[in-house]
Amino acid sequence: MTDPKQGSIPEAEAIERAKQGDEAAFEILYHLHKRRVYSLCLRMLSNPAQAEDLAQEAFLQLFRKISTFRGESAFSTWLHRMTVNVVLMHLRKKGLPLVSLEETLETEEETPRKEFGAQDVKLTGSIDRLQLQRAIDRLPPGYKTVFVLHDVEGFEHNEIAELVGCSIGNSKSQLHKARLKLRDYLKFMRAEKAGST
Repeated sequence: MTDPKQGSIPEAEAIERAKQGDEAAFEILYHLHKRRVYSLCLRMLSNPAQAEDLAQEAFLQLFRKISTFRGESAFSTWLHRMTVNVVLMHLRKKGLPLVSLEETLETEEETPRKEFGAQDVKLTGSIDRLQLQRAIDRLPPGYKTVFVLHDVEGFEHNEIAELVGCSIGNSKSQLHKARLKLRDYLKFMRAEKAGST
């Protein structure tokens, strides 16, 4: 899938041109990576408006720091780490925001039921995802950060320790505790749901 703005310039060439201050090349990089950066911010923050702001901040950081990219890792990995750092700095400054569940529900389309009384598989999956998101949002800030970085984003504990500024053991401990809390939250939610039917 090629972006019309990308044309025929390969990413590596766009990176080199952007390092020299070529705005068109930087725009190519922006179009190649904007969705991934926004999605990462959204997963870490659970707030579309803040995710958009911090995605923009991540690209400002990229604009300022692209000359420091040496190609020791993939560009997407380097940008991913930079984005995670931008979000973590925001969380340290502001504390974790409370996210209204109504906000996330407003953007979803309501689909009509095909058969009255039949189980709607899509709806059931959406409810499961909402319950999981609710449970993740209830985690304490440290647990949530480590859980998202490890189980959602796929970072290793040594990378998380470096990003967050803690020991590898602390990262493992926080992840273990986050998973236990999530299990408890989800069991409670299922019991609550069963009790209300």
